[in-house]
Amino acid sequence: MPTPPTPQPGLPAPGRFTHLHPDDGACLMETASLLGTGRFTDSPPGTHPVLAALARAVNDAVDDATRHTLWPLAADLADANPTDRAYGPLLVGTVVDAARRVQPDSRRLRGRSAACHARAHRLAPACTASTPARITDMLWWHGPGHHHLEHALRVLLTAPDANQRLSRLLHRAVTEARGGFVNESGRQMFSQVGSHRGDP
Repeated sequence: MPTPPTPQPGLPAPGRFTHLHPDDGACLMETASLLGTGRFTDSPPGTHPVLAALARAVNDAVDDATRHTLWPLAADLADANPTDRAYGPLLVGTVVDAARRVQPDSRRLRGRSAACHARAHRLAPACTASTPARITDMLWWHGPGHHHLEHALRVLLTAPDANQRLSRLLHRAVTEARGGFVNESGRQMFSQVGSHRGDP
């Protein structure tokens, strides 16, 4: 197994869950916040809340060696906040699709994937959001969106190679978020990650 990268000098040691102070270590998002704003929080303003939730979950779920390999993502996560309304449901749908490769016969996962992609498709033309739209999106995320994500992650954790699957998923999600979200159909983003076929 390759030697995991050494955390940047001056940054806290990688750890699971949230921390009260950097001296106690830091999760991936707390490190991203330190790099982006200098504040110690696991919900920095420069990271889309759905992507931040995925990063926190992956950080807490993987083993120590895999967690160390995620640390180079912290700087990119500090500035990864697509403004398109379709981004959140499409990212959740991507994680659900990854879970479907673990449980391909799950009707619940199939239904949740369809719901996420349908919402992303409806919202794809909307690049900016009014206050009512932002409230609607927040309610979706804190309600069904969050439930869909948590269920999919629980399924992914049952895979024998869960560490590798989760690591690949987060790496690709960060790459797409940083690459910009230019999308007219609501289905082009995460084409490699979200497809139900191909590489798990």
